[in-house]
Amino acid sequence: MQCVVALTWTLKDTLGEVLDELTDPVEFLVGGADLLPKIEEALQGHEPGAKLDLHLEPEEAFGDYNEQLVFLEPRGLFPAELEEGLTFEGLPEGGNASAPRDVIYTVTEIYPEHVVLDGNHPLAGIAIRLQLKVEGVREATEDEVGHGSTGSGFFKVQPQAPGGTLLH
Repeated sequence: MQCVVALTWTLKDTLGEVLDELTDPVEFLVGGADLLPKIEEALQGHEPGAKLDLHLEPEEAFGDYNEQLVFLEPRGLFPAELEEGLTFEGLPEGGNASAPRDVIYTVTEIYPEHVVLDGNHPLAGIAIRLQLKVEGVREATEDEVGHGSTGSGFFKVQPQAPGGTLLH
């Protein structure tokens, strides 16, 4: 029987800088696509109220940084209102044909003639420390099991207002 776990967390880099904080519980499907394997492993057998401290190396978290996922594209392919931190799924029409299409690219730099797009997860190449608290556990619905997710996904990058991206 698959279950859904409600979590809060504080995510830090190895220097102790807070990268992300989740203070309101978010539900994730255990045994689906929502959580990293190392986190699922650590959650096994824990009841609501449990607190866990995890250290994840890049290969257990968001992978190593891949320079092959950084592209320099002509500025004209993008809308006039372009800001660093904006995200695009795949490159725009007319962009590098060899670039993976199913990757979310983040605008990292804007020049008069070119735009730098990075397809790496914002936390790629970074070892992370995660303080988790199990806020609740319930049985998964048929729908959630069928989708392999509660829909929240673990650290999917969501576009947001100017100033960056949210990790949850």
